[in-house]
Amino acid sequence: MRPTHRIIFDTDGAVFNDDAAALAMLVQRRDRVELLGVTVVAGNHRTPQAAEHMLHLLELTGTDDIPLYLGARNPLVNTAARAASQETQWGPISFKGAFDAPRDVVAPHSGRFATTRPRTTGAISFIIETIERYPDEVTLVAVGPMTNLALTFRARPDLAARVKRLVFMGGNARVPGNVTPAAEFNIWFDPEAARETLAAPIPETVMFGLDITNHAPLHKTAFDDIVAIDTPLTRLMQHDMAPRFRRDPAATYHVWDCITAAWLIDPSIVTSSEALPISVDTTFGPTYGETRVSDRTSREVRPITVMLDLDVERFYQIYAGLLTRPM
Repeated sequence: MRPTHRIIFDTDGAVFNDDAAALAMLVQRRDRVELLGVTVVAGNHRTPQAAEHMLHLLELTGTDDIPLYLGARNPLVNTAARAASQETQWGPISFKGAFDAPRDVVAPHSGRFATTRPRTTGAISFIIETIERYPDEVTLVAVGPMTNLALTFRARPDLAARVKRLVFMGGNARVPGNVTPAAEFNIWFDPEAARETLAAPIPETVMFGLDITNHAPLHKTAFDDIVAIDTPLTRLMQHDMAPRFRRDPAATYHVWDCITAAWLIDPSIVTSSEALPISVDTTFGPTYGETRVSDRTSREVRPITVMLDLDVERFYQIYAGLLTRPM
């Protein structure tokens, strides 16, 4: 029996939490998810560094048969200079990701680079070829800025209607942002790409924004229970996440992308959602990158399914079960 989802996983990378953890969850359920490829975009990290973290994760899980492709190295419009100007004029930006990242690429936690290397085909070409090969079957799972997707639909606007669905982590419909009072990081890093992608005629778009992800922070007690079970994944989790808990036992982590991955495996974890017209603010100012509920729909503002709440206990059962599962 074919898996439920054929997925392209579009990511800005992470050492572990949260992009890498989400990918780890999905590769542990290849009975449910057919991962056609991983495409990398600038966001949390510069694209080459993000790729190294994701290649390490694939090698660690024994799934390095899944191809990885390098995508956009810069947002469509936003730049480090614009971010600095925004901060000077309108207040702090709590995380600027690749804009602040060093240019040198370092080996992941293993201390060595993965044997498997990125494919020579670029991410945009791969996405186009894959949608053409599997029309109406591909789910685009975007857990970073949407630059790769915007560039894909700029090159081939006809293909947006042949995507099965877009599932993305990003945005904030009715809650404050997390990098500025207005904006969530993935959208803020490339608002123009998000605006173009969300306006594309994709048959179904599902948003996992801060409205739902804020409801399931990871506390030290649950973290300790998970890393007490020794697996390659929990060792990586310990390396990446334990320092914060050592500094502050009352700290929490948000596991944004992991909730998106868990829903793909078990949709029943989401308990509340609503179809809402979501617009993206691309005016350079204090609300740059904000996603807001519009008072009208238009060709550029299309209704999307916004996830609002979840069964937190069921989510953490899936999360812990997959990260501690033998590989």
